[in-house]
Amino acid sequence: MYPAELVKPMREDLTNVGFEELLTAEAVETALAKTGTTLVVVNSVCGCAAANARPGARMSLENAKRPDNIATVFAGVDKAAVDKARSFMIPFPPSSPCMALFKDGELVHMLERHHIEGRPAELIAENLRDAYDAHC
Repeated sequence: MYPAELVKPMREDLTNVGFEELLTAEAVETALAKTGTTLVVVNSVCGCAAANARPGARMSLENAKRPDNIATVFAGVDKAAVDKARSFMIPFPPSSPCMALFKDGELVHMLERHHIEGRPAELIAENLRDAYDAHC
């Protein structure tokens, strides 16, 4: 588990732009039970991938179509919430960071760590915007 003071600015990268922080398994279940579309970002401290994932997620929201709900869980911090979120992402293996778009609780788009790592935030945002245009 990471110290709260270490992850605070990384959490705020997303919560400051409206991402709902899901801290428990129950919160994840509630979020994914909502009708409409929900983007879930599995945040992490990994500088090589998360450093571009968070800006990419933020930039993706600058789009005519966007998810009805945006939420985040933090890998290495909120274990129960992350485990529950990942259970909805099967058959994809656990990875962090990652981003999943759900429509009426069903997974419709997945951006795994290997799609994020080494890519600029703009490319990550473009991938998500294409998913929003198709599903939102």
